[in-house]
Amino acid sequence: MDDDNRELWGTDETATFLRVPKATLYQWRHRSYGPRGRRVGRYLRYDPREVRAWFEAQDEDHDSLASPR
Repeated sequence: MDDDNRELWGTDETATFLRVPKATLYQWRHRSYGPRGRRVGRYLRYDPREVRAWFEAQDEDHDSLASPR
């Protein structure tokens, strides 16, 4: 799953990277949560750069919630 060649990921690759079930990606999409996915015809595709950026942002969100008051 090397994203240097700018290929898009499908749900399998995205779920594998995030280590979540594919069903979780679909639930997140339904709830407007998770990395941005785009429809290409009947297929759902993810930009690996956006998936990684979303993943990194989750850590930042967690850090802001965990900071002392």
